[in-house]
Amino acid sequence: MNRQREVSTRETFRFKRFARKSYSIFNSIRKTVTIGVLAGSALLSAHAASVEPPERAGIQSKPDTIPDKELDEVVVTASKAQLPLNMTARQVTVITSKEIERSPVRSAEELLNYVPGVDILQRGPHGVQADISLRGGSFDQAAILLNGINLTNPQTGHYSFDIPINLSDIERIEIIQGASSLIFGASAFSGGVNIITRNDRQSNFFVKTEGGMHGLFGAETRGAVKTERSLHRMSAGYKHSDGYIRNSDYNIVNLLWQSRFNIESSTVDIQAGINEKRYGANTFYSAAYPDQYDDTRGVFASIRGETVGKMKFIPQLYWSRHYDIYHLFRPGTPDVPSWYGGPNYHRSDLFGLNLNMQYASLVGITSIGGEFRNEGIVSSNLGRPMRRPSGNYTKWDNRSNISLFAEHNFVFNKVTLSAGGLYNYNSALADTLNAGGFYPAVNISWRLNDASTLFASWNRSTRMPTFTDLYYNAGKHRGFSGLTPEYSQSVETGWRFRKMGVTAGLNLFYSIGDNLIDWTYDASDGLYHARNLASLGTYGAGWELALELKRWLGEKHLLQSIQMGYQYMMQESGEATANNPISAYVYNYLKHKFSTGIQHRLANNLTLSWNLRWQERKGGYLSFNPETGEEIPTPFKPHCLVDAKVNYDFRQIDFYLNFNNLFNTSYVDLGNIPQPGFWLSGGIGIRIQ
Repeated sequence: MNRQREVSTRETFRFKRFARKSYSIFNSIRKTVTIGVLAGSALLSAHAASVEPPERAGIQSKPDTIPDKELDEVVVTASKAQLPLNMTARQVTVITSKEIERSPVRSAEELLNYVPGVDILQRGPHGVQADISLRGGSFDQAAILLNGINLTNPQTGHYSFDIPINLSDIERIEIIQGASSLIFGASAFSGGVNIITRNDRQSNFFVKTEGGMHGLFGAETRGAVKTERSLHRMSAGYKHSDGYIRNSDYNIVNLLWQSRFNIESSTVDIQAGINEKRYGANTFYSAAYPDQYDDTRGVFASIRGETVGKMKFIPQLYWSRHYDIYHLFRPGTPDVPSWYGGPNYHRSDLFGLNLNMQYASLVGITSIGGEFRNEGIVSSNLGRPMRRPSGNYTKWDNRSNISLFAEHNFVFNKVTLSAGGLYNYNSALADTLNAGGFYPAVNISWRLNDASTLFASWNRSTRMPTFTDLYYNAGKHRGFSGLTPEYSQSVETGWRFRKMGVTAGLNLFYSIGDNLIDWTYDASDGLYHARNLASLGTYGAGWELALELKRWLGEKHLLQSIQMGYQYMMQESGEATANNPISAYVYNYLKHKFSTGIQHRLANNLTLSWNLRWQERKGGYLSFNPETGEEIPTPFKPHCLVDAKVNYDFRQIDFYLNFNNLFNTSYVDLGNIPQPGFWLSGGIGIRIQ
């Protein structure tokens, strides 16, 4: 009788981490798990029902049942099926909400600056415009996603971060480096950045305002309303500055709406947003023209569904449109040359439909599916001539990308094995041998114990040239419509450790790219030309270490935590050695990057955070002399930057001061564009739960 009561009693457990049991596989799909009989490592019966994360597992009680506790593991998208971070077979860097709160930054791009393996090349600060490079790849080779929606801009990667995100919207950022076409699609040539918004669980309200030097002003507000079967979130943000140098002012507006509906045991997620930017683009694309100006607007919408059970269906539909009006001479500029014909007008469109079907079995999760993605542009400068011009648009182009994928994630005891492949076809290559290709991926991790894991991976990827690569013809740049896709494969191995407030990791990587696309300078005509280059090998190593000192020293100790990391990278190319080209992107990479962050507790509710990064960039640029018009080849110089942030929390009110570039260091990320010196700002945030 006692045994019967013991078996029938039900208890609820909450977990975010695999317990290395066979039932743990269901945690990867964020579901409630009702488990029947467990025999060894085989799951004999299970039932999954939808809940809002974090997961709640209802398990029939046994004497050896897992303890009632929550384990702070993050579920990440490192494969087609989501897995807890400690179980992934790929190396994933996660910027958490705590790190975001204590960082002296004003945009997602600036957050990425503190990641050792990430290179952010800013043209304008605070999210105006920045190119992201992952492991030496160009800004066009990194996929940018918002909640898993690939919003990478087909016109140019310069605009891939034109998405309606405020800092207060972000829950975390996931970064995967290396070829990632199977995970994120063909555009993830050198990796991907997935921005995850906050997962509100109840009604709330937040408002923030800030001000500072150079006419800085900003405001953000967000709120959530929860009903019995739905949750709705809305956020808005505005940023303005008069600029730190001539013609570097900006105005940025973000609006984002998100809703989740619980329909029986399934969920439907809807999101839509608008991003508007207007900014002075002093020497952004050509040092000879300091009065450039950009006026952009991006809109997007998506809907995603998810069913439950052993067989899951995850359909997704998305649309994105980006407008760009580029002025070589800002409106109102005096003495505009007579040869200037006016601004360039561009409108790019994305439309995508994909389906991911997942089946949970005794041996893991099998994912199969496909995606249709259409990319188009109408322009006054990019594309083929239109038969019937429409307003300012006289040129156009359009292409469709069709991909099919299959992947299996096998989780057994101490091993996670992920293997699969992506078949990709692009309509722009229909008459060539390059129209379709297969891109496999194999990733494996071995958990030595509860704290330590070894991992290794091999992945292949591809990328189509952007419309700018193909068609841009203005100033000192000449695109080439005959460009062909680029290809890469990468291998990586490493070790990661996490226990008792210590997080550490080591990694070694090597990738080889073929047919890479770059803009290189030709001294014979004084122009930059888009070209397919020969093969390029990239290899390197990195390490990271984070210590939560307050776990050992106490909550009231001066030192709270320390994070640091370093990456070394080198590239080898026979073409670069022979010709020593002046490259706009490919041959400019970070050879060394070191970053560290230290958090102090100064008094009750008063904290101080320091962030330091030192980097040395290979390659160079043509330094422009505005008086003579002469351009001199100039190597990049190493530089070190220190930022700081002071926070004071009083109940539900947060006061802060940011000290950026504390020692007023002069530096450039891209040639001829000086970055801001010391910049002081401060603000106040109010949260109501």
